[in-house]
Amino acid sequence: MERFVDRDVELDQLTDCYESETADFVVIYGRRRLGKSELVRQSIADRDDAVYYQAVESTAQNQLEQFVETVTAQFPSLQNVRRDWEVLLEELGEEDAIVVIDEFPFLIEEDGSLPSRFQRVWDLELQDTGTTLVLVGSSISVMEDKVLSGSAPLYGRRTATIDLKPLSAADARQFFPDYGPETAITAWSIYGGTPYYVQTIDPDQPLGTNVQQAILSERGLLYSEPEFLLRAELRQPNTYFSVLRALAHGRRTPNEIAGMAGVESGSLSAYLQKLRRLRLVERHIPVTESPTASKRGRYRIATPLFRFWFRFVYGTQDQLRMLDDDAYGELVAPELADYVSPLFERLCQRALPALVDRRFRDVGQWWFKQHELDVLGLTDDGLVAGECKFTSQPVSEGVLADLERTTSEVRWSEEPADGRTLYVLFSRSGYTDDLERVATTRDDVQLFGLPELITDGSVQ
Repeated sequence: MERFVDRDVELDQLTDCYESETADFVVIYGRRRLGKSELVRQSIADRDDAVYYQAVESTAQNQLEQFVETVTAQFPSLQNVRRDWEVLLEELGEEDAIVVIDEFPFLIEEDGSLPSRFQRVWDLELQDTGTTLVLVGSSISVMEDKVLSGSAPLYGRRTATIDLKPLSAADARQFFPDYGPETAITAWSIYGGTPYYVQTIDPDQPLGTNVQQAILSERGLLYSEPEFLLRAELRQPNTYFSVLRALAHGRRTPNEIAGMAGVESGSLSAYLQKLRRLRLVERHIPVTESPTASKRGRYRIATPLFRFWFRFVYGTQDQLRMLDDDAYGELVAPELADYVSPLFERLCQRALPALVDRRFRDVGQWWFKQHELDVLGLTDDGLVAGECKFTSQPVSEGVLADLERTTSEVRWSEEPADGRTLYVLFSRSGYTDDLERVATTRDDVQLFGLPELITDGSVQ
């Protein structure tokens, strides 16, 4: 069984549904490898009133037969029930059963009428019982179109939705508890919070050894992972690969991405939109602007492993084979600090509300023309502006001076008239004596190190 970390909120939510006296219809979805299947298995582990059916890519008839076998193994009294989805679900409703159907999109691919049939049996039979129906899916586009959207037959029936997210950096660290803060942050920057990925880490081995064996070696479990998942989701993935490679190499604006990827600017938006729907790419804007109105969006890869893979593996496979066990030391280690730096900024943004005693409206990045802030928090008491340095040198007083000058360029229409700016610095390698003295004499400057970013409660 997979190691299971966190997910207490989701487990409690499912338990409440199972134990309620009314009917519940729960939809669980999210990217592949996040542990949706393990979540539902854990939630029913000690129950004898639950049916868990893992759908597979097969014919509609085979899928139904397998569902029947699963149902009758748990409820032998249903052995002679007619082999029909609606009849079986109706009978399970009479038992007030918990019915979990994992990878529901596989069923829809073979029988497009199933959402309508599930809707009919829910409306006519199940909603007046004590049953719980749980539909799980990794194909976000199918779950959104066929289950969640306003035009879907099942729209309006669900009583709970779990959009499963990656683990936080602090929770991911439970898979490598003996790594120090810097190594733990680096590990998160490579593997992210996807349970399937962090479970490949052997905590007794150095991080470089783990990366070499799992990601850089063609025998590694994650060596072909991004390619495998993209080919499963996309019919013609090659252009998407080029777009992701451009993003992994630091291209952020549509013009920069199109230029490196060799894609016509006019068609790039369609590729980015698809990658965003798969939750592999995200668009972000200056935190002071409206998400619906801003035209200054930038793009970035949302999943750390994909960012690492397109930076160090895609297109370099021949070189990796030649370097063999030296690949990590030769190709990755010299660029590691530069690679980690943007993800370090994201960790600092996420940690800020737990580290600073203010009520935050929003936290993110800010930029305008040549000015840029790694961290900007909007609070009821004014701005919280920050700089993040994942470098080998201590941060000096000059960095604080630059931060103050850049912050003076920020325009935020909702800033309180009596708001006071707080300056925060995050550093991998500490601070110079001069800067530490300044921080002790000013109540508008705070300095943070790595341990604060990777502890329980700091990073969500």
